[in-house]
Amino acid sequence: QVQLVESGGGLVQAGGSLRLSCAASGTSGSIFSINVMTWYRQAPGKQRELVASISSGSVTKYVDSVKGRFTISRDNAKNTVYLQMNSLKPEDTAVYYCAADVQILGRLVPSRFWGQGTQVTVSS
Repeated sequence: QVQLVESGGGLVQAGGSLRLSCAASGTSGSIFSINVMTWYRQAPGKQRELVASISSGSVTKYVDSVKGRFTISRDNAKNTVYLQMNSLKPEDTAVYYCAADVQILGRLVPSRFWGQGTQVTVSS
């Protein structure tokens, strides 16, 4: 019913920047609203961790390791969330996933949907 499509990953040198995007789309009229949108990442051999989240009212939260370097934002008209990543470090290397808590028409509670993931590799 709802698809999240991520883009913007790639290979960058340490100190560089990348901007990730995640666009949500659904069958006609299925999406009533999108609540929290979140970026997660998972490095090889490690558990998935929450990187940043943004509410529908644009209240943001960040994991301590990215504060001051990453900025999450959203465009509600486009159902899109962004992650601007600056001053990248090799330890930021991971697959980055977006997630969205979507209120589907006709359902009582929001449902969580996930993107397919995009690889970010930071070379030293």
